[in-house]
Amino acid sequence: MNRRHDIDALRALAFGLVILYHVAMVYVTDWPWHIKSPHEAQWLQWPMRAINLWRMDLVFLISGMAFGFLRQGSGPARLIGRRSWRLLLPLAFGMAVVVPYQVYVQVVDNGTMGPGFAAFLARYYGGGPWPRDAFAGAEFGVTWNHLWYLVYLWAYTAVLALLTPVLDSATGQRLRQAFTSLRGPALLVLPVLPLALYTLTLWPRFPPTHNLIHDGWLHAVYFTLFVYGYWAGVDAGLWAALRRLRWIALGLALGWFALHVGLRHMAAGGDPSWRLAARLAADAYLWTSLVAVLGWAHHRLNRTWPWLAWANESVYPWYVLHQTLIIALAVLLSPWALGPVVEPSVLLLGTVLGCWLVTDGLVRRSAWLRPLFGLRPRALPRYRKTASPARPGAHNV
Repeated sequence: MNRRHDIDALRALAFGLVILYHVAMVYVTDWPWHIKSPHEAQWLQWPMRAINLWRMDLVFLISGMAFGFLRQGSGPARLIGRRSWRLLLPLAFGMAVVVPYQVYVQVVDNGTMGPGFAAFLARYYGGGPWPRDAFAGAEFGVTWNHLWYLVYLWAYTAVLALLTPVLDSATGQRLRQAFTSLRGPALLVLPVLPLALYTLTLWPRFPPTHNLIHDGWLHAVYFTLFVYGYWAGVDAGLWAALRRLRWIALGLALGWFALHVGLRHMAAGGDPSWRLAARLAADAYLWTSLVAVLGWAHHRLNRTWPWLAWANESVYPWYVLHQTLIIALAVLLSPWALGPVVEPSVLLLGTVLGCWLVTDGLVRRSAWLRPLFGLRPRALPRYRKTASPARPGAHNV
């Protein structure tokens, strides 16, 4: 099977969008985050909402495609074991080493604690106690902050791996065939129906928490998209259909988002029916946006890119590092009063430069750091052994 460069490139670009989104979170007005700049901008709210309604859904869709590649030749136990090592080890390391500074900045900023990182670490590693609103996860004493994606991905991978007999059954294959054979309007409409059902039944009862336990609505949405990605895989017919629909999907996505915006304005009066209608429009916007992204990616990105091998190995460490670097740089820049244009530009550039320096200068070069950031061990060089009459052509690997 030929390697799908568009899926590899889309994965790197999707995580790049996550980094850009988190930089913007420092500046968007009325959206709580770990630290906020005095240069907040009201106009950022709608572009941020336009991205927020599908950015992580795209990541889980791509992760489902990756699951399909990984499960080839692996039983459930082996697959879960391998993914546990690649996902839970970086999660544990990130929670212990990378994330605490984010919490420190937040608790100092909101007045829960005074300055002093050593005193904070003693309290944090000791489990608190913390006021419930000190930071997200304060009731548990610790938090995974932006690393919530790793534990969610591990959970979905484990569930789908355990469902392998169902996936491989005649019923499972019929479901997959039904999805991959969708074309035209059916491909734009039918996959939205489960998302709309979750909005009607789960969304009012389970607001997003990212704490794994009380996230019923997001679990339903993300796991469904994870399965969609697994089903889609590299099915040539489905991807050709996505490519054909790219313009139509883009136009529909813009229309659905405009409707969502209008319905949210109507919901500002307090009528819950308008709010529900806005959420249903967001579901249609989500899926048509994903169809447009996948179709355009297949049209434009399915070729060899000189940066792709580097990006594929850099994505994971950059994801682990980026949010702490954003917050640390925002703290460093705050006394300089650089203004609403220079400051965010320096923050973005500094985050990218910091991720690159730490990843390429340290993580990728260190045998013991690589697994802590989700990277495989470095491949050993191959040395050709002198051939012998008994074993012609033998070589050491």
